[in-house]
Amino acid sequence: MSNVALPTTLEAWLARLEAAHPVGIDLGLDRVAEVARRMGLLARPIAGRVITVAGTNGKGSTVAMLEALARAHGLTTATYTSPHLIRYNERLRLDGQEASDAILMAGFAAVEAARLDGEPVSLTYFEVGTLGALWAMAQHPADIALLEVGLGGRLDAVNIIDPDVAVVTTVAQDHAAFLGTDLEQIGREKAGILRPGRPAVLGSRELPASVRQVAAELGARVFALGDDFRWDDSLPDPGLPLDNAATALKALELAGVALDPAACRRALTEVRLPGRMQWLGQWCLDVGHNPHAARYLAERLAAAPCAGRTWALLAMLGDKDADGVIAALAPVVDGWVTASLAGERARRADDLAERLVGQGASVAHRGGSPSEAAAWLAERLAPEDRVLVCGSFFTVGEVLEWLAQRPSAGQTDQDTGGSEEAR
Repeated sequence: MSNVALPTTLEAWLARLEAAHPVGIDLGLDRVAEVARRMGLLARPIAGRVITVAGTNGKGSTVAMLEALARAHGLTTATYTSPHLIRYNERLRLDGQEASDAILMAGFAAVEAARLDGEPVSLTYFEVGTLGALWAMAQHPADIALLEVGLGGRLDAVNIIDPDVAVVTTVAQDHAAFLGTDLEQIGREKAGILRPGRPAVLGSRELPASVRQVAAELGARVFALGDDFRWDDSLPDPGLPLDNAATALKALELAGVALDPAACRRALTEVRLPGRMQWLGQWCLDVGHNPHAARYLAERLAAAPCAGRTWALLAMLGDKDADGVIAALAPVVDGWVTASLAGERARRADDLAERLVGQGASVAHRGGSPSEAAAWLAERLAPEDRVLVCGSFFTVGEVLEWLAQRPSAGQTDQDTGGSEEAR
Protein backbone atom coordinates (compact mmCIF):
# COMPACT_ATOMS: atom_id res chain seq x y z
CA MET A 1 0.00 0.00 0.00
CA SER A 2 1.31 3.45 -0.92
CA ASN A 3 2.10 5.92 1.85
CA VAL A 4 1.26 8.88 -0.40
CA ALA A 5 -1.52 10.95 1.14
CA LEU A 6 -4.79 10.85 -0.75
CA PRO A 7 -6.24 14.06 -2.20
CA THR A 8 -8.72 15.91 -0.01
CA THR A 9 -10.74 17.63 -2.74
CA LEU A 10 -12.45 16.37 -5.88
CA GLU A 11 -10.42 18.80 -8.00
CA ALA A 12 -7.19 17.37 -6.60
CA TRP A 13 -8.38 13.81 -7.17
CA LEU A 14 -9.19 14.52 -10.82
CA ALA A 15 -5.81 16.18 -11.38
CA ARG A 16 -4.11 13.11 -9.90
CA LEU A 17 -6.10 10.72 -12.08
CA GLU A 18 -5.31 12.66 -15.24
CA ALA A 19 -1.58 12.28 -14.58
CA ALA A 20 -1.56 8.71 -13.25
CA HIS A 21 -1.64 6.60 -16.44
CA PRO A 22 0.77 6.99 -19.38
CA VAL A 23 -2.06 7.25 -21.94
CA GLY A 24 -5.54 8.73 -21.69
CA ILE A 25 -7.33 5.88 -23.49
CA ASP A 26 -6.11 2.30 -23.05
CA LEU A 27 -8.79 -0.10 -24.26
CA GLY A 28 -8.88 -3.53 -22.62
CA LEU A 29 -10.62 -5.21 -19.69
CA ASP A 30 -7.88 -7.20 -17.96
CA ARG A 31 -6.59 -4.41 -15.71
CA VAL A 32 -9.97 -2.93 -14.80
CA ALA A 33 -11.53 -6.37 -14.25
CA GLU A 34 -8.71 -7.34 -11.87
CA VAL A 35 -9.29 -4.25 -9.73
CA ALA A 36 -13.06 -4.79 -9.87
CA ARG A 37 -12.53 -8.32 -8.61
CA ARG A 38 -10.45 -7.03 -5.71
CA MET A 39 -13.24 -4.56 -4.90
CA GLY A 40 -15.89 -7.29 -4.91
CA LEU A 41 -17.79 -5.63 -7.76
CA LEU A 42 -18.02 -8.84 -9.78
CA ALA A 43 -19.22 -11.01 -6.90
CA ARG A 44 -22.70 -9.50 -6.54
CA PRO A 45 -25.11 -7.42 -8.63
CA ILE A 46 -24.63 -3.65 -8.52
CA ALA A 47 -28.40 -3.17 -8.96
CA GLY A 48 -31.62 -5.11 -9.34
CA ARG A 49 -31.34 -4.81 -13.12
CA VAL A 50 -28.70 -3.35 -15.42
CA ILE A 51 -29.16 -1.74 -18.84
CA THR A 52 -25.99 -0.89 -20.78
CA VAL A 53 -26.13 1.49 -23.75
CA ALA A 54 -23.53 1.65 -26.53
CA GLY A 55 -23.52 3.47 -29.86
CA THR A 56 -21.74 6.17 -31.81
CA ASN A 57 -24.54 8.69 -31.27
CA GLY A 58 -27.68 8.66 -29.17
CA LYS A 59 -26.34 7.09 -25.99
CA GLY A 60 -26.84 10.13 -23.76
CA SER A 61 -30.40 10.87 -24.84
CA THR A 62 -31.38 7.20 -24.57
CA VAL A 63 -29.96 6.96 -21.06
CA ALA A 64 -31.62 10.23 -20.02
CA MET A 65 -35.00 8.95 -21.16
CA LEU A 66 -34.42 5.57 -19.52
CA GLU A 67 -33.71 7.32 -16.24
CA ALA A 68 -36.77 9.56 -16.49
CA LEU A 69 -39.01 6.64 -17.44
CA ALA A 70 -37.72 4.39 -14.69
CA ARG A 71 -38.18 7.06 -12.03
CA ALA A 72 -41.67 7.86 -13.31
CA HIS A 73 -42.51 4.20 -12.69
CA GLY A 74 -41.37 4.47 -9.07
CA LEU A 75 -38.01 2.75 -9.52
CA THR A 76 -34.79 3.90 -7.86
CA THR A 77 -31.99 4.51 -10.36
CA ALA A 78 -28.21 4.73 -10.56
CA THR A 79 -26.91 6.28 -13.79
CA TYR A 80 -23.36 6.52 -15.13
CA THR A 81 -22.59 8.61 -18.20
CA SER A 82 -19.64 10.35 -19.82
CA PRO A 83 -18.20 12.77 -20.53
CA HIS A 84 -19.48 15.71 -18.50
CA LEU A 85 -20.24 19.23 -19.66
CA ILE A 86 -19.25 21.36 -16.67
CA ARG A 87 -18.94 19.32 -13.45
CA TYR A 88 -17.49 15.84 -13.09
CA ASN A 89 -20.38 15.10 -10.71
CA GLU A 90 -22.70 14.99 -13.75
CA ARG A 91 -21.29 11.56 -14.63
CA LEU A 92 -22.90 9.75 -11.69
CA ARG A 93 -26.53 10.28 -10.74
CA LEU A 94 -28.01 8.42 -7.80
CA ASP A 95 -31.81 8.40 -7.84
CA GLY A 96 -31.88 11.41 -10.12
CA GLN A 97 -29.37 13.54 -8.21
CA GLU A 98 -25.74 14.26 -9.10
CA ALA A 99 -23.32 12.44 -6.81
CA SER A 100 -21.68 14.56 -4.15
CA ASP A 101 -17.95 15.25 -4.05
CA ALA A 102 -17.77 13.05 -0.97
CA ILE A 103 -19.31 10.02 -2.70
CA LEU A 104 -17.04 10.38 -5.72
CA MET A 105 -13.93 10.79 -3.57
CA ALA A 106 -14.87 7.73 -1.50
CA GLY A 107 -15.17 5.75 -4.72
CA PHE A 108 -11.79 6.94 -5.96
CA ALA A 109 -10.23 6.01 -2.60
CA ALA A 110 -11.76 2.53 -2.77
CA VAL A 111 -10.31 2.06 -6.27
CA GLU A 112 -6.90 3.29 -5.13
CA ALA A 113 -6.83 0.86 -2.20
CA ALA A 114 -7.82 -2.06 -4.43
CA ARG A 115 -5.39 -1.34 -7.25
CA LEU A 116 -2.50 -1.29 -4.75
CA ASP A 117 -3.68 -4.39 -2.85
CA GLY A 118 -1.17 -6.82 -4.34
CA GLU A 119 0.64 -6.23 -7.60
CA PRO A 120 -0.07 -2.56 -8.43
CA VAL A 121 -2.41 -2.03 -11.39
CA SER A 122 -2.25 1.10 -13.52
CA LEU A 123 -5.65 2.54 -14.50
CA THR A 124 -6.73 5.37 -16.77
CA TYR A 125 -8.81 8.37 -15.68
CA PHE A 126 -11.92 6.81 -17.22
CA GLU A 127 -11.27 3.39 -15.69
CA VAL A 128 -10.90 4.81 -12.18
CA GLY A 129 -14.02 6.90 -12.70
CA THR A 130 -15.98 3.88 -13.90
CA LEU A 131 -14.86 1.66 -11.03
CA GLY A 132 -15.54 4.44 -8.52
CA ALA A 133 -19.04 4.90 -9.91
CA LEU A 134 -19.73 1.16 -9.80
CA TRP A 135 -18.49 1.05 -6.21
CA ALA A 136 -20.84 3.89 -5.27
CA MET A 137 -23.75 2.10 -6.94
CA ALA A 138 -22.95 -1.13 -5.10
CA GLN A 139 -23.09 0.54 -1.68
CA HIS A 140 -26.84 1.01 -1.99
CA PRO A 141 -28.04 -0.98 -5.01
CA ALA A 142 -30.82 0.73 -6.93
CA ASP A 143 -33.71 -0.99 -8.65
CA ILE A 144 -32.07 -0.32 -11.99
CA ALA A 145 -28.57 0.76 -13.07
CA LEU A 146 -28.07 2.56 -16.37
CA LEU A 147 -24.55 2.40 -17.81
CA GLU A 148 -23.37 4.41 -20.81
CA VAL A 149 -20.36 3.03 -22.68
CA GLY A 150 -17.54 5.53 -23.01
CA LEU A 151 -15.91 4.36 -26.25
CA GLY A 152 -16.64 1.32 -28.40
CA GLY A 153 -18.18 -1.37 -26.22
CA ARG A 154 -16.34 -4.67 -26.18
CA LEU A 155 -13.24 -3.30 -24.47
CA ASP A 156 -14.79 -0.39 -22.58
CA ALA A 157 -14.48 -0.44 -18.78
CA VAL A 158 -18.27 -0.43 -18.39
CA ASN A 159 -18.37 -3.85 -20.07
CA ILE A 160 -17.02 -5.65 -17.00
CA ILE A 161 -20.64 -5.60 -15.79
CA ASP A 162 -23.06 -8.06 -17.40
CA PRO A 163 -26.21 -6.19 -18.46
CA ASP A 164 -29.69 -7.67 -18.27
CA VAL A 165 -30.53 -5.64 -21.40
CA ALA A 166 -28.00 -4.30 -23.92
CA VAL A 167 -28.77 -1.39 -26.25
CA VAL A 168 -26.94 -0.36 -29.42
CA THR A 169 -28.25 2.99 -30.63
CA THR A 170 -26.34 3.85 -33.81
CA VAL A 171 -23.12 2.94 -35.58
CA ALA A 172 -21.15 5.59 -37.47
CA GLN A 173 -17.55 6.70 -37.85
CA ASP A 174 -15.95 8.36 -34.82
CA HIS A 175 -12.83 7.68 -32.73
CA ALA A 176 -11.15 6.30 -35.84
CA ALA A 177 -7.77 6.09 -34.07
CA PHE A 178 -9.22 3.45 -31.72
CA LEU A 179 -12.12 1.88 -33.62
CA GLY A 180 -11.02 2.27 -37.23
CA THR A 181 -13.22 3.37 -40.13
CA ASP A 182 -14.81 0.08 -41.17
CA LEU A 183 -18.46 0.23 -40.06
CA GLU A 184 -18.75 -3.56 -39.83
CA GLN A 185 -15.82 -3.68 -37.41
CA ILE A 186 -17.16 -0.71 -35.45
CA GLY A 187 -20.51 -2.48 -35.23
CA ARG A 188 -18.85 -5.60 -33.89
CA GLU A 189 -17.10 -3.54 -31.21
CA LYS A 190 -20.37 -1.88 -30.16
CA ALA A 191 -22.11 -5.26 -30.09
CA GLY A 192 -19.47 -6.46 -27.63
CA ILE A 193 -21.83 -5.44 -24.81
CA LEU A 194 -24.39 -8.11 -25.82
CA ARG A 195 -24.75 -11.19 -23.63
CA PRO A 196 -25.85 -14.77 -24.44
CA GLY A 197 -29.60 -15.30 -24.17
CA ARG A 198 -30.30 -11.75 -23.02
CA PRO A 199 -32.24 -9.04 -24.89
CA ALA A 200 -30.40 -6.87 -27.40
CA VAL A 201 -32.25 -3.69 -28.37
CA LEU A 202 -31.12 -2.25 -31.71
CA GLY A 203 -32.12 1.41 -31.91
CA SER A 204 -31.43 2.18 -35.56
CA ARG A 205 -32.77 0.92 -38.88
CA GLU A 206 -29.32 1.36 -40.43
CA LEU A 207 -26.97 -0.74 -38.30
CA PRO A 208 -24.23 -2.74 -40.04
CA ALA A 209 -24.89 -6.46 -40.41
CA SER A 210 -22.12 -7.25 -37.92
CA VAL A 211 -24.33 -6.20 -34.98
CA ARG A 212 -26.92 -8.85 -35.75
CA GLN A 213 -24.16 -11.34 -36.54
CA VAL A 214 -22.71 -10.92 -33.04
CA ALA A 215 -26.19 -11.30 -31.56
CA ALA A 216 -26.71 -14.52 -33.52
CA GLU A 217 -23.31 -15.88 -32.45
CA LEU A 218 -24.19 -15.24 -28.80
CA GLY A 219 -27.80 -16.34 -28.99
CA ALA A 220 -28.90 -12.90 -27.79
CA ARG A 221 -32.58 -12.09 -28.38
CA VAL A 222 -32.81 -9.21 -30.86
CA PHE A 223 -35.48 -6.50 -30.72
CA ALA A 224 -34.94 -4.08 -33.60
CA LEU A 225 -36.37 -0.65 -34.29
CA GLY A 226 -38.74 -0.81 -37.24
CA ASP A 227 -39.14 -4.59 -37.01
CA ASP A 228 -40.11 -5.25 -33.39
CA PHE A 229 -40.97 -1.80 -32.07
CA ARG A 230 -41.39 1.80 -33.20
CA TRP A 231 -42.29 5.21 -31.83
CA ASP A 232 -45.85 5.59 -30.57
CA ASP A 233 -47.23 8.87 -31.95
CA SER A 234 -49.77 9.06 -29.13
CA LEU A 235 -46.94 9.82 -26.69
CA PRO A 236 -45.59 13.37 -26.21
CA ASP A 237 -42.50 14.40 -28.17
CA PRO A 238 -39.71 14.46 -25.56
CA GLY A 239 -37.64 17.00 -27.50
CA LEU A 240 -35.02 14.29 -28.06
CA PRO A 241 -34.69 11.87 -31.01
CA LEU A 242 -37.86 9.80 -31.26
CA ASP A 243 -35.96 6.66 -32.30
CA ASN A 244 -34.03 6.92 -29.03
CA ALA A 245 -37.26 7.42 -27.08
CA ALA A 246 -38.76 4.29 -28.66
CA THR A 247 -35.55 2.40 -27.87
CA ALA A 248 -35.61 3.50 -24.23
CA LEU A 249 -39.22 2.39 -23.84
CA LYS A 250 -38.47 -1.03 -25.30
CA ALA A 251 -35.34 -1.52 -23.20
CA LEU A 252 -37.19 -0.68 -19.99
CA GLU A 253 -40.00 -3.06 -20.90
CA LEU A 254 -37.48 -5.84 -21.55
CA ALA A 255 -35.90 -5.12 -18.17
CA GLY A 256 -39.16 -6.27 -16.64
CA VAL A 257 -41.00 -2.98 -16.15
CA ALA A 258 -44.70 -2.99 -16.97
CA LEU A 259 -45.05 0.31 -18.82
CA ASP A 260 -47.79 2.59 -17.55
CA PRO A 261 -48.99 5.05 -20.24
CA ALA A 262 -49.51 7.89 -17.77
CA ALA A 263 -46.02 7.43 -16.28
CA CYS A 264 -44.50 7.31 -19.78
CA ARG A 265 -46.25 10.53 -20.79
CA ARG A 266 -45.09 12.27 -17.63
CA ALA A 267 -41.47 11.15 -18.06
CA LEU A 268 -41.28 12.11 -21.73
CA THR A 269 -42.78 15.51 -21.01
CA GLU A 270 -40.37 16.31 -18.20
CA VAL A 271 -37.07 14.82 -19.44
CA ARG A 272 -34.25 17.29 -20.12
CA LEU A 273 -30.69 16.75 -21.30
CA PRO A 274 -28.32 19.73 -21.34
CA GLY A 275 -26.30 20.23 -24.49
CA ARG A 276 -28.66 18.44 -26.87
CA MET A 277 -30.49 20.97 -29.04
CA GLN A 278 -30.75 22.99 -25.84
CA TRP A 279 -32.20 26.44 -26.51
CA LEU A 280 -31.25 29.36 -24.27
CA GLY A 281 -32.80 32.40 -25.89
CA GLN A 282 -31.14 32.78 -29.30
CA TRP A 283 -28.52 30.17 -28.50
CA CYS A 284 -28.86 26.50 -29.42
CA LEU A 285 -26.23 24.27 -27.81
CA ASP A 286 -25.51 20.76 -29.00
CA VAL A 287 -22.54 18.48 -28.37
CA GLY A 288 -22.78 16.86 -31.81
CA HIS A 289 -19.26 16.39 -33.18
CA ASN A 290 -19.39 13.93 -36.06
CA PRO A 291 -21.11 14.03 -39.47
CA HIS A 292 -23.93 11.71 -38.40
CA ALA A 293 -24.86 14.00 -35.51
CA ALA A 294 -24.36 17.12 -37.63
CA ARG A 295 -26.82 15.87 -40.24
CA TYR A 296 -29.42 15.45 -37.51
CA LEU A 297 -28.76 18.99 -36.31
CA ALA A 298 -29.12 20.35 -39.83
CA GLU A 299 -32.44 18.57 -40.25
CA ARG A 300 -33.79 20.00 -37.02
CA LEU A 301 -32.72 23.54 -37.87
CA ALA A 302 -34.08 23.29 -41.42
CA ALA A 303 -37.43 22.18 -40.04
CA ALA A 304 -37.69 25.36 -37.94
CA PRO A 305 -36.33 28.29 -39.99
CA CYS A 306 -35.79 31.66 -38.33
CA ALA A 307 -36.46 35.17 -39.66
CA GLY A 308 -32.83 36.21 -39.30
CA ARG A 309 -29.44 34.60 -39.86
CA THR A 310 -28.34 31.23 -38.52
CA TRP A 311 -24.83 31.45 -37.11
CA ALA A 312 -22.63 28.50 -36.18
CA LEU A 313 -19.98 28.73 -33.47
CA LEU A 314 -17.78 25.74 -34.15
CA ALA A 315 -14.90 24.40 -32.06
CA MET A 316 -13.70 20.80 -32.33
CA LEU A 317 -11.03 18.37 -31.27
CA GLY A 318 -8.30 17.49 -33.73
CA ASP A 319 -9.27 13.83 -34.09
CA LYS A 320 -12.81 14.55 -35.30
CA ASP A 321 -14.05 14.73 -38.90
CA ALA A 322 -14.30 18.50 -39.18
CA ASP A 323 -14.78 18.45 -42.96
CA GLY A 324 -17.71 16.09 -42.64
CA VAL A 325 -19.34 18.16 -39.90
CA ILE A 326 -18.92 21.37 -41.91
CA ALA A 327 -20.40 19.78 -45.04
CA ALA A 328 -23.43 18.54 -43.10
CA LEU A 329 -24.14 21.91 -41.45
CA ALA A 330 -23.31 24.21 -44.38
CA PRO A 331 -26.78 24.15 -46.01
CA VAL A 332 -28.43 25.63 -42.91
CA VAL A 333 -25.71 28.04 -41.72
CA ASP A 334 -25.46 31.66 -42.92
CA GLY A 335 -22.41 32.76 -40.94
CA TRP A 336 -19.52 31.01 -39.23
CA VAL A 337 -17.40 31.73 -36.17
CA THR A 338 -14.61 29.33 -35.23
CA ALA A 339 -12.83 28.92 -31.91
CA SER A 340 -9.77 27.14 -30.56
CA LEU A 341 -10.01 24.51 -27.83
CA ALA A 342 -7.34 23.91 -25.22
CA GLY A 343 -5.30 20.75 -24.73
CA GLU A 344 -3.24 18.29 -26.76
CA ARG A 345 -6.20 17.02 -28.81
CA ALA A 346 -7.45 20.51 -29.64
CA ARG A 347 -8.00 21.89 -33.12
CA ARG A 348 -7.16 25.53 -33.71
CA ALA A 349 -9.67 28.10 -34.92
CA ASP A 350 -7.47 28.83 -37.95
CA ASP A 351 -7.56 25.19 -39.02
CA LEU A 352 -11.37 25.12 -38.92
CA ALA A 353 -11.53 28.46 -40.74
CA GLU A 354 -9.30 27.18 -43.53
CA ARG A 355 -11.50 24.11 -43.93
CA LEU A 356 -14.59 26.30 -44.09
CA VAL A 357 -13.05 28.55 -46.72
CA GLY A 358 -12.07 25.44 -48.66
CA GLN A 359 -15.74 24.49 -48.79
CA GLY A 360 -16.77 27.92 -50.01
CA ALA A 361 -17.84 29.47 -46.70
CA SER A 362 -16.70 32.74 -45.15
CA VAL A 363 -15.60 33.06 -41.53
CA ALA A 364 -16.60 36.18 -39.63
CA HIS A 365 -14.33 35.67 -36.62
CA ARG A 366 -11.68 33.30 -35.26
CA GLY A 367 -11.85 33.14 -31.48
CA GLY A 368 -9.16 32.12 -29.04
CA SER A 369 -11.73 30.14 -27.06
CA PRO A 370 -15.43 29.26 -27.30
CA SER A 371 -16.36 31.85 -24.66
CA GLU A 372 -14.37 34.60 -26.41
CA ALA A 373 -16.02 33.70 -29.71
CA ALA A 374 -19.44 33.71 -28.07
CA ALA A 375 -18.82 37.16 -26.57
CA TRP A 376 -17.75 38.51 -29.97
CA LEU A 377 -20.83 37.07 -31.63
CA ALA A 378 -23.25 38.22 -28.93
CA GLU A 379 -22.38 41.86 -29.63
CA ARG A 380 -23.33 41.46 -33.29
CA LEU A 381 -26.50 39.36 -33.19
CA ALA A 382 -29.71 40.83 -34.52
CA PRO A 383 -32.82 40.07 -32.44
CA GLU A 384 -34.10 37.64 -35.09
CA ASP A 385 -30.78 35.75 -35.45
CA ARG A 386 -29.93 32.42 -33.84
CA VAL A 387 -26.66 30.67 -32.98
CA LEU A 388 -25.80 26.98 -33.10
CA VAL A 389 -22.94 26.16 -30.71
CA CYS A 390 -21.52 22.73 -31.49
CA GLY A 391 -18.51 20.55 -32.20
CA SER A 392 -17.52 19.18 -28.80
CA PHE A 393 -18.58 18.68 -25.20
CA PHE A 394 -15.79 21.14 -24.37
CA THR A 395 -17.29 23.76 -26.68
CA VAL A 396 -20.79 23.46 -25.29
CA GLY A 397 -19.68 23.25 -21.67
CA GLU A 398 -17.63 26.44 -21.90
CA VAL A 399 -20.36 28.42 -23.65
CA LEU A 400 -22.97 27.15 -21.17
CA GLU A 401 -20.84 28.53 -18.34
CA TRP A 402 -20.39 31.81 -20.23
CA LEU A 403 -24.14 32.13 -20.83
CA ALA A 404 -24.86 31.44 -17.16
CA GLN A 405 -22.69 34.41 -16.17
CA ARG A 406 -24.39 36.90 -18.51
CA PRO A 407 -26.98 39.34 -17.15
CA SER A 408 -29.57 37.74 -19.45
CA ALA A 409 -28.81 34.22 -18.17
CA GLY A 410 -32.34 33.87 -16.85
CA GLN A 411 -33.74 33.27 -20.32
CA THR A 412 -36.12 30.36 -20.64
CA ASP A 413 -34.61 27.07 -21.74
CA GLN A 414 -36.54 26.35 -24.90
CA ASP A 415 -35.30 22.77 -25.18
CA THR A 416 -36.83 21.66 -28.46
CA GLY A 417 -34.84 18.64 -29.48
CA GLY A 418 -31.71 16.62 -29.03
CA SER A 419 -28.82 15.59 -31.15
CA GLU A 420 -27.44 12.13 -30.78
CA GLU A 421 -24.09 12.42 -29.17
CA ALA A 422 -20.87 10.61 -28.66
CA ARG A 423 -17.79 11.28 -26.64
